[in-house]
Amino acid sequence: MTTELKAMLFDLDGTIMDTNELIIESFLRTLKGTVPPEFNREHIIPSMGLPLAEQFRLFSGREQVEDLVAAYREVNLQLHDEYVKAFPYVKDVFARLHEAGIRIGIVTTKIRLTTERGLRYVGLYDYVVPEAIVTIEDVTHPKPHPEPVQRALDALGIRPEEALMVGDSVVDIQSAEAAGVASVGVAWSLKGEALLKENGARHIIHDMRDLYAIAGLE
Repeated sequence: MTTELKAMLFDLDGTIMDTNELIIESFLRTLKGTVPPEFNREHIIPSMGLPLAEQFRLFSGREQVEDLVAAYREVNLQLHDEYVKAFPYVKDVFARLHEAGIRIGIVTTKIRLTTERGLRYVGLYDYVVPEAIVTIEDVTHPKPHPEPVQRALDALGIRPEEALMVGDSVVDIQSAEAAGVASVGVAWSLKGEALLKENGARHIIHDMRDLYAIAGLE
């Protein structure tokens, strides 16, 4: 980057926190009896990263899905600590970025309760700027709209060219690029790195430590 990098924004699920199995299991338990018996993880993966209500409308064919969203959140909280862990080297990278004065924000479609709980549980919360944690509850238009990324930039008081956005989903890439922020896709995305490249990811990392080179820290 030619402009000095001042912040890195991260998606949560599937990017820095390995919550893939938690999400899939929560959907499967919640949708039991609502979807056909053959409904499985492969039906869930393509839409991961979208807001919950949108996913449930897609899976159930129903317009009103508030009951399913509430049931999912209950199941998700019950299973949370059993399933959640940080991806390899995330804590090391957060510590190094923090030490280098690069501020860290989170841009997620999760609610604040589970966002903060997850960050604390895996030991990442203290590296993050609390005001720059943008959840589904903080925006009118979730990702892929630019609003969530723009809110994080505003909270940090920086320009788009002074930040990077790291994510595992097409909506992360689209939201970042729409806000004028360079996007970084993670190769461990369940959706595959090719899809992220096709949708405009400027960088693909195969290891969280690859961010050091992009950030000019090595």
